[in-house]
Amino acid sequence: MNNISTLNTVPQLLRNVVQTIHSEEDTFLISKEKETWEEISFKTTLEKADAISAYFLEMGINKGDRIGFIIENCPEYVFYDQGLQQIGAINTSIYPTLSETEIEYILLDSGAKTILVGSPFLLKKILKIANHCPELVRIIPIFNDHAKITEKINVNAGIISLDNVISEGKSALPKHVTEIDKRRSQIQPSDISGLIYTSGTTGTPKGVMLTHSNFVENVKVCLQQIPVIDNNETFLSFLPLSHVFERTATYHVCCAMGCKIAFAQSLELLAKNMGEVKPTVMSCVPRLLEKIHDKAIKSGTAAGGTKAKIFIWALESGKKYREIKEAGKTPGILTSIQHGIAEKLVFSKIKEKTGGRLKFMISGGAALPKNVGEFFGDLGIKILEGFGLTETSPVMSVTEYHRQVYGTVGRVIPGIEVGIQDVETKKFINIQTHETFNEEFVCEEGEICVRGHCVMKGYWNKPEETAEIIDEDGWFHTGDVGRFFKGNLQITDRIKNMLVNAFGKNIYPTPVESTYLKSPKIESVFLIGDKREYVTAIITPSRETLQETFKLEDSFFDQSDLFIDDDNIVKWFAEDLKKLSPELAKFERIKNFIVKRNPFSIEEGDITPTMKPKRKVIEKKYIEYIDHMYNAEVSVE
Repeated sequence: MNNISTLNTVPQLLRNVVQTIHSEEDTFLISKEKETWEEISFKTTLEKADAISAYFLEMGINKGDRIGFIIENCPEYVFYDQGLQQIGAINTSIYPTLSETEIEYILLDSGAKTILVGSPFLLKKILKIANHCPELVRIIPIFNDHAKITEKINVNAGIISLDNVISEGKSALPKHVTEIDKRRSQIQPSDISGLIYTSGTTGTPKGVMLTHSNFVENVKVCLQQIPVIDNNETFLSFLPLSHVFERTATYHVCCAMGCKIAFAQSLELLAKNMGEVKPTVMSCVPRLLEKIHDKAIKSGTAAGGTKAKIFIWALESGKKYREIKEAGKTPGILTSIQHGIAEKLVFSKIKEKTGGRLKFMISGGAALPKNVGEFFGDLGIKILEGFGLTETSPVMSVTEYHRQVYGTVGRVIPGIEVGIQDVETKKFINIQTHETFNEEFVCEEGEICVRGHCVMKGYWNKPEETAEIIDEDGWFHTGDVGRFFKGNLQITDRIKNMLVNAFGKNIYPTPVESTYLKSPKIESVFLIGDKREYVTAIITPSRETLQETFKLEDSFFDQSDLFIDDDNIVKWFAEDLKKLSPELAKFERIKNFIVKRNPFSIEEGDITPTMKPKRKVIEKKYIEYIDHMYNAEVSVE
């Protein structure tokens, strides 16, 4: 029996698995090398972790030292993390997409001693800034042929491949075995396990200090809330492990339960990898699910005629069947027969593309549009939504497997309090816990606050910023606006995102943007309207749909003009905006818009690594186009 109730540090999790549930020879990690999926056992993982620990001890790494990562998801991330965790060092992961300036800031602020580097491209980034980071003494590429990049560069830090680290560590291991065991046993739940830098939509990134207790307690209560996860699951990992969501919801959960982790090759190859790996569980973000939804609808209806009619009928049958089941009733014979036919003709074919074994997907990072969640429910693919921030380890609430309320992010997890605070008066409208759950309960919206085991230790080297966001009563103020609906937490938007129009009307962009994202023509919507008489938007197109409709070459997207001014294309978008606008209040509706040729990007500084738009940056950067739009005639009535 895999009992994790007594565990309270990250390195205890994996060792508990091989002691209580799995053989050391069983598969833990799966990674594609060239054209073959290779399996890595628990034994190999722990042996490599021990060798890395021994190497760190040879280097003089002490408890509390920061160890850097800039690497895509792969087995080497796990070896390295397990090696540092068990001697009390701190995982300081850096988003691979960050600029050299941002990487340098994090290395300087954290004082990282070493950094694991995942590719030649990333190594070149690190070499440019390494001499500006005096604490950095080792650069460790995961590939062996780094000399052709480093031989002509004068860098103060030593450079050694991960293979050589492991080889040297194995040689040194006999004299360090006792010390490794000692350090592992001396780790306290309150010790820092990870230092994760916030995306920085406003201001400088801050290092979030997450303890062993933060991570382990979060895993325990999530498994309590989703008890259907067992030790035979295969997770497909593609969201970055440098972000807290994937680290907790996939990596740490698998370490606790002994589930397999298969690493996707890339986002572009995700669909192919799903078919090959056949995962049972995946963590994902809403935009991925929206794209799958849009593609399925387009594929199912594009041919028209009988095929499209069967597809639409199947979705209607799935919806009827789902709603009866969710009401706690048993579908009748006719409904069950219709659902069986829909499953065979339509749903099974869509499920095959995911590998055909998915129990559920966990969606986090942003609110999932209600219609998208319902669509997957109609297909019989369960989507569980969760909510949290880096500062909350991250999960504060998650959908219960047996109780789905679309458009919400689930029930409060055990052991914490979640309060809704009036934004103006600062008085709490309501406070809920796991135990006070009532599926009929609804309250007014306000700022979401949380208190309990999931809340971070604080911001690294920033006591004043910590005090600003965690009040004297221990409440962490998330900056998100929401309420309780049918007992579940429901997210409205971010306080900082709120627009106040020229007439004093408050507009939260996210639900408005989500309404317009129902159009398959649209990839993203950025709402504008603060202190303006009406709402406008910057829209980016679904490139595939736009190209197919207007028979465009790839060169169309390489043109120097940032925005598309083709009247036919603009009118094409306006058609869908007009159709969707009646779902919104009049003051929320888009009256005019401009079409950005290419999406906002991390490289151009428009969005964060977690894909959140930097509102002030975007508005300032494109102010000329925005002002021109407000001076032009209204195009959407």
